Amino acid sequence: MTFTAYILDVLTDSVYPAKITIENGIFKEIIPIAVESEFKADIEGLILPGFIDSHIHIESTMLTPAQFAKIAVRHGTTSVVCDPHEIANVCGIEGIEFMIKNAQTVPFNFYFTAPSCVPATNFETSGAVLDSSDMEFLLEKDEIVALGEMMNFPGVINGDVEVLRKLELANEYNKPVDGHAPMLSGKDLDKYIEQYIITDHECSSFGEAIEKKHKGMKIMVRDGSSAKNMEALFDFTERVNYWRNQDSFGIIPTEILERRIHSPIFDFIVSDDKHPNDLTKGHLNKSIQKACELEVDIIKAIEMVTINPASHYNIDAGTIVKGAKADFIVVDNLVDLNVLKTYIGGQCVFDGENVLFDVEEIDYKNTINVSKKEVRDFEVCFDGEECEVNVIQCFNGELITQNIKSTLKCENNIIQPDLKEDILKIAVVDRYTGDNISNAFIKGFHLKKGAIASSVSHDSHNLIVVGTNANDMANAINILIENKGGFSVAYEDMNDYLTLSVAGLMSNEDAYSVASKLDELEEIVDRFGCRLDSPFMTLSFMALLVIPSLKLSDKGLFDGDNFEFIDLIIN
Repeated sequence: MTFTAYILDVLTDSVYPAKITIENGIFKEIIPIAVESEFKADIEGLILPGFIDSHIHIESTMLTPAQFAKIAVRHGTTSVVCDPHEIANVCGIEGIEFMIKNAQTVPFNFYFTAPSCVPATNFETSGAVLDSSDMEFLLEKDEIVALGEMMNFPGVINGDVEVLRKLELANEYNKPVDGHAPMLSGKDLDKYIEQYIITDHECSSFGEAIEKKHKGMKIMVRDGSSAKNMEALFDFTERVNYWRNQDSFGIIPTEILERRIHSPIFDFIVSDDKHPNDLTKGHLNKSIQKACELEVDIIKAIEMVTINPASHYNIDAGTIVKGAKADFIVVDNLVDLNVLKTYIGGQCVFDGENVLFDVEEIDYKNTINVSKKEVRDFEVCFDGEECEVNVIQCFNGELITQNIKSTLKCENNIIQPDLKEDILKIAVVDRYTGDNISNAFIKGFHLKKGAIASSVSHDSHNLIVVGTNANDMANAINILIENKGGFSVAYEDMNDYLTLSVAGLMSNEDAYSVASKLDELEEIVDRFGCRLDSPFMTLSFMALLVIPSLKLSDKGLFDGDNFEFIDLIIN
């Protein structure tokens, strides 16, 4: 295949017309054409390298890898570096191999990382344990391009033998290590980086990201469904102040300074966790546009999802050069970034209207091994008229929570929520044996009635529910048990749900079907009074113990700052 077109060269930051020849899925020739008035391109629009999401959990899209590929190519994404950490916590090596096998059924570039922290902590019940021998088994695979995010930063800092062995294996196999170190700073950060942990996607402020960048880390700017850090890390005033504080300010030429101010400073744009109702609207193409709205140079933003991740992970993608795999997209222009066509290995997989490949349905084993729950399972007893409790406070669009205190009344020796003060009930049920159930209280959901539940709860994916009363909470959990996992809402005799029968994490349906049902559930939750943009996504992170400050596991209330359990009731 030979054609002429305008291309974006991310190696030279330039756009020019070229004659392009593709043979056996590879760019055989890229020959620049002198600009002449009579030049007419064979392809209208502009050719860019296919986009690469360098950190995403496919399971969080609620789609199988194959179904994810089908929606991603519509938005110009041709490659992802995905961490199958979620299914690994549920099904171990078997789950990872399922993801790899399913990914191979479609024309899309899936690269995987070996989940380094399964379980993420020993403070919750998980479906599997992956030790250093499992890491070696995975790192030997060609499909595995890195050691996945090292969430156990206390283990790294304190020299845990098993943790250090996993890091050593990554170095032995010459594969980079992804980091996960929210708010880590100073000497502790230095110890973390000493173990060759190179990236971090958990920066929530410009200052945090700059410290890590100065110490040699590559910074992933996250633009997910629940965690949105782009505004903070691309803050224009922060960038200007940063360059003003550099020694060269006032000395370098104005045009160079102007270019620096519009530089993103950081390295990659990633999704991390992306819900299907967001994914149907766009993927990295929308993130690039968002970066531009924050006054980041458009070409530099594109480099963050093309050449930068390709170079870091040593994958054959990200550039339009001779000898590279012919993964590219056609867009209308560099402002709107409407994707007109997507090519992978020189083959068109999206023609502007239709995706040109099919997806097989999967039959997956039931991973919800729990018997029906009773109302009393979601009640907290206390002998007295009132008591003071530790409360999780969550925030819209944030993974980080706070620990606040609240005095709650008791009726019939059962602690009551305080709906006027938005103090609701929350519980986590061990999905693997059903033996553990923990209860606590949470602020931030603003429900006035009913309950919502999920079998998606990072990282061990036990069942989690938040509600105004124990009866609706029991109903919401039992809906999940009956349907092999998913999302549910319950209020008195009314209930509705989205089934996620593939490991209790993913659906066989396509993105539009899953998104439509999720929208229906979120509309119901909105009528319940919830003010969160993504209530189920936010709920799923309330069990993520490695993110400060207060979270809930099936074993109890967990202080993420001090890495220890604390009592619900304050004596």
